Amino acid sequence: MSGCQHLTAFKAAQGTDTFKIVHDHFVSCTTPQARKRKATSSFCHTCREHKPRLHSCLYCIYFGCYGAQHIHEHAKHKRHNLALDLTYGAVYCFSCSDYVYDRELEQIAGSTTSTRGLRPDLNPWEPTEEEIELLNIHRKRRTITENSTVGLRGLINLGNTCFMNCIVQALTHTPVLRDFFLSDRHNCQMAEESRQCLVCEMGRLFQEFYSGVRTPHIPYRLLHLVWTHARHLAGYEQQDAHEFLIAALDVLHQHCKGTNGLSSNNPHHCNCIIDQIFTGGLQSDVTCQECNNVSTTIDPFWDISLDLGPTDAMILGNHFNSGKGGNGDDLPKTFEEPTSLVTCLKRFTRPEHLGSSSKIKCSSCHNYQESTKQLTMKKLPVVACFHLKRFEHSTGFHKKISTFVSFPDELDMTPFMSSSRNNNNGYTNQVIMESASGLSSENKYSLFAVVNHSGTIECGHYTCYIRLHKNQWFKCDDHLILKADVNEVLNSEGYLLFYHKQILEYE
Repeated sequence: MSGCQHLTAFKAAQGTDTFKIVHDHFVSCTTPQARKRKATSSFCHTCREHKPRLHSCLYCIYFGCYGAQHIHEHAKHKRHNLALDLTYGAVYCFSCSDYVYDRELEQIAGSTTSTRGLRPDLNPWEPTEEEIELLNIHRKRRTITENSTVGLRGLINLGNTCFMNCIVQALTHTPVLRDFFLSDRHNCQMAEESRQCLVCEMGRLFQEFYSGVRTPHIPYRLLHLVWTHARHLAGYEQQDAHEFLIAALDVLHQHCKGTNGLSSNNPHHCNCIIDQIFTGGLQSDVTCQECNNVSTTIDPFWDISLDLGPTDAMILGNHFNSGKGGNGDDLPKTFEEPTSLVTCLKRFTRPEHLGSSSKIKCSSCHNYQESTKQLTMKKLPVVACFHLKRFEHSTGFHKKISTFVSFPDELDMTPFMSSSRNNNNGYTNQVIMESASGLSSENKYSLFAVVNHSGTIECGHYTCYIRLHKNQWFKCDDHLILKADVNEVLNSEGYLLFYHKQILEYE
């Protein structure tokens, strides 16, 4: 929420000094003394307990816990209607009964960010002497074990934002992306006062997720930046999760400011972390039917969209080219709806006859000739995202395809590589045998996230399954996190499938 008249009146009367002092010492904690003060003083002044989601009154010196509503009682009794959430750094207005956004306070908060986030020469995991002293007093330790749930955190739905929440869950549990952000490797090139960098916000989001805090996070800053940089996603209407993913990757790619050095292995020719992880190369081979000349192009991709029904080009090109007429009742069974991800990929990489209506001028015989087109994977990305096209928009008719499409826990992409294609536009028996025997492990992937859509095309809801450890799955439904098993994941409908490469190559 923005434009709160109560906050505007408070700033006019009291200024912003109180907000800055509280934010410096109890939210961002820019000095060891501030961190020590926070550790010893962050408790509810009513129940005297160290509880999560403490709020500090902006009118007087009072801390109150939100869960037990002690801060609510204080606000009502004292008529102090503004408080700062010490966990999220957001201002809550009790008169509006909502968190409120203010650009001036946002800029103040940005200028007081912890030096650990701004100085790469500081080790964020090495405690200071003061912190070591506090750790000795408070003997409780947080360790990472196979049963650890550090990294699990729900997200508050800010009004039909489940499409954003599920993509955030998938990105924050992408292993290589997580390692990048938690090692503080982003060097922001934007002016600090603009506070418009989506990569910086994602860095803060990763810190929130892996801080060990269990209460749901409110991604209001992320939503504000998405609305700013992707205007078509602004508003509280339900949006498409796949569209949000592509828009988010595009903005992150623009804000990363990578070295942009030429790289023969990267079709985007960019060295930013987004392209290093998500970009693959899709090879298109167009073969002239007259002289067999092959024209090859390679295009970058962030995801692969797979049809769940017979495409018009496949039906018309193959059906009428075979000499069959009629109304299509005798179409071959190969055009039935796919039943698995592998079937979808086989059809995606199958040679397609373009037909007489789509003749292409051959560079060899210099005439317009009929041709065939085949797509294969020239370069595989670290993270392969498959988009099952469940929403059909054609001839003014909109519908959702709820056909069950099975997908594996482990996927071998070798049969769909350009190097696996032989001269007859097919795959060699050796490739198929190696794939079946598990010899081609360099092209194997493991499933780590699945985004699902329930409901209809007009009214639906997005949820996400994520893999936290090797055999631990959890269902993320906005603020609710539930334990799941792999069978539940593999039997889900599936809309976006995220796979991570098992073996990484280094240039």
